[in-house]
Formats: sequence, C-alpha cells, structure tokens
Amino acid sequence: MTAVAPLPDFVGALQTYQPLLRRVARLYCQDADDRQDLFQEIVLQLWRAWPRYVPQPGAQLSTWLYRVALNVAVSNLRHRTRHPAPGALGADALQVAQAPEAAAFEPEETAALYRAIARLSEVDKAFVLLYLEDRPYEEMAEILGITQNNVRVKMHRVQEKLRQLLVRR
Repeated sequence: MTAVAPLPDFVGALQTYQPLLRRVARLYCQDADDRQDLFQEIVLQLWRAWPRYVPQPGAQLSTWLYRVALNVAVSNLRHRTRHPAPGALGADALQVAQAPEAAAFEPEETAALYRAIARLSEVDKAFVLLYLEDRPYEEMAEILGITQNNVRVKMHRVQEKLRQLLVRR
C-alpha cells in the first residue's frame, strides 16, 4: 500500500497560491473593487469545493486551483455582461464612498499589456494567464480541458492577437 501525500490545509493552500488567484482576478477585472470581489468569490468557491478535492497522481494542486479560479472568473464575467452595474456615482458620492487606493506603480509597458489583454476574449485571457505563469502546455491542456496540440495552436493565435493589439496602441 502506497502512502498518499496529505492534503494541505485550506488556509495554507490559500497563503501559498494567493498570488496566482489574484493574477486571475487581475486579468478578468480592471477595477480594483471588482478584482477584490472576484478574488473573494474565487476563495469562496474554492472553500466550497475543497472537501471534494481529490489529488490525482502526478497532478499539482495549482492545476485544480487554476481550473476553479478560471471557471469562477469566466462565470463572473458572463454575469457582469448580462447584468451590468447601475450607472456611475456622481463625483461627490465617489469622494465619500471611495477610500484612497494604494496604487502600485505599473510601468507603461505592463499597463499597455494589461490593456491589450483586457481586449481579448475570456478564453484567450486564460491562455495568456497560464502562459505568463510559465505553465507547461501539458498542464495548460489539463486545466483547460483540451489537447496539448490545441493549446499550442490557440497560444500561437492569442500571441498574434496580442502583437496586433500592442502595435496598434
């Protein structure tokens, strides 16, 4: 009988993979408040699914986390598209309602890349995220539920779209 590695505790997994989950939220939400809401929804869905998570031989926990996070992000995007938020608050209301945000400095190239990524489809964003995370095509295929060859083809197409968007900026 072979020993199965113990499942890490949920909080420990969140601490380890929080940057990954925040990057998913960053790619799918431009607004800081929306990003935080999406991040919280991802954490909630992970917590709900945690008891049913069964590690597969040779699979990494991050693969499962990506799959859940991307599914939540895409569902959230679809919901926001179907049910847009009400009109913007007036300037006076915004001053009262918004706490000052600690804006991190983003070089222009990074900001331009995020603007280009924002113009991609929800599926293409998932490819970009996994690519930027240096995930191997094998893991990308597993996360996205497609073949490695399909990942290669789609990655090439997404990279070409990004090149075109960045040239036009």
